[in-house]
Amino acid sequence: MTSVTDPTAAPSAEPFPRDAEPLISQRHTWVNQVRMHAIMRPDEFAIRFEGRTVTWRDLESRMSRLAAALDARGVRFGDRVLVLTLNRVEFFETVLAVNALGAIVVPVNFRMAPPEVLHLVTDTTARAIVYEPAFDALVDAVVESPGGAVDLRIRVDGGRGDAVDYESLVEEGLDLRAVDVPETTPAAIMYTSGTTGRPKGAVLTHINLQAQAMHNMVAPGVVDHEAISAIAVPVFHIAALGVLSTCLLDGVGTILFPLRQFDPAATLDAMEREQITTMFMVPAQWQLVIAEQRERPRDLALRFLWWGAAPASGTLLASMAETFPDATICAVFGQTEMSPVTCALTGEDTHRKIGSVGRPLRTIAARVVDPDMHDVAPGEVGEIVYRGPNLMSGYWNRPDATAEAFAGGWFHSGDLVRLDDEGFVYVVDRAKDMIISGGENIYCVEVENALAAHPAIREVAVIGRPDDRWGEVAVAVVAVHAGAASPTVADLRAFLDTRLARYKHPADVLVVDELPRNPAGKVNKPHLRATARA
Repeated sequence: MTSVTDPTAAPSAEPFPRDAEPLISQRHTWVNQVRMHAIMRPDEFAIRFEGRTVTWRDLESRMSRLAAALDARGVRFGDRVLVLTLNRVEFFETVLAVNALGAIVVPVNFRMAPPEVLHLVTDTTARAIVYEPAFDALVDAVVESPGGAVDLRIRVDGGRGDAVDYESLVEEGLDLRAVDVPETTPAAIMYTSGTTGRPKGAVLTHINLQAQAMHNMVAPGVVDHEAISAIAVPVFHIAALGVLSTCLLDGVGTILFPLRQFDPAATLDAMEREQITTMFMVPAQWQLVIAEQRERPRDLALRFLWWGAAPASGTLLASMAETFPDATICAVFGQTEMSPVTCALTGEDTHRKIGSVGRPLRTIAARVVDPDMHDVAPGEVGEIVYRGPNLMSGYWNRPDATAEAFAGGWFHSGDLVRLDDEGFVYVVDRAKDMIISGGENIYCVEVENALAAHPAIREVAVIGRPDDRWGEVAVAVVAVHAGAASPTVADLRAFLDTRLARYKHPADVLVVDELPRNPAGKVNKPHLRATARA
């Protein structure tokens, strides 16, 4: 397992001699893949976004010029650069430019509140932040906080105050010095929601991302070199980077969707207009798209229908097959630390094995074990643990958490599962008490810690409740101080607005006299879940 606390110690921190460039070009990174496609298919489109087409030649040129400008301003091998934007081409350009220098990109969930973003800045000791005007107030609040300042602020769509204009950096036209970036170099730090109040940064290396790309190519059972892919999820999400890694490896064009209120009609119109062949969405989105397609059918080229991040019902899967009969349905399962896919369910198995997340991919090793790391028999519940080239190198600045996650030489997922006699995986529970709402992870303890500061709340537990639209929603179960008014959902949401991202806010609140506890004094969450569902 490589160190994740001192990436600047890599031997390539200094300029690499030009006569060694052939060695650099052999490195298996997505930066080099863009360079290769710029040579082999320069005028083919790499990314299309709201009418703007970026060819492979364009992408390589802009990536290199931005990297050179960052280099000129002191961004070096191993430095961390935060990126805070909605879906737009500049996000991908920044990721590639940062990685071209051997620096590490830190995608930021734009739904985060200032204290959450401040934690990312201080935890990574970020050197720079790239952001867009929609987040001026958020960035101002962060950099004006103690410990929140960064050396370089870059603002897309125009400079402002101490922030320099993104486009002016690209237009400087500087030459990029040669930098050797080994495949084991950290490429990204992807923060996962914290189960103990603080998120942890999963460090993904270039080889992790390349392994993910190959997993995605082989998972459907066929490699489609003529694909037109799409990214409709937020670009900060690991699902977006997983799709991007595949597109950059295979040189297929990507349609990037803007982030607005999800509109199934607009989504289908784009799928028809661009003749998109492969697309990932969460089940809640596919449900809306199916209803719209049945109401007003479009002429689609969809060949691979991907879903994941939340459970899909048998009824929805049947509707997918009926509505898109020419498409192969592919379910994927995994987690950020695995870059993220570990299991896939495709083709007829989607209907034959309803409720399963599929088999582990053949390119990784997986076991289902008891607490003593002994394999459990088929049908028995255990924790699924992993090894493989897509496994993160560790948690940033968290040797304790890294050691715990890798206990026994395997990565502990925290997912309790059972295997059937054919090796298909069925998720039984999430050991880390996670809620998945609309494809976003919500950890109960994080929300509980925030709500505990509410002046009316004496004690609180957060649980998940099934929801037709979102899959699950968070419910706060609270006991209040004597004489205090019972808080409403609106009260709690107003209280959390500056503390937590809004998707983590409770959708309902239940007021009780006391939280139920087991003999060990722990809150009896199964009882609370049953009460909330009644």
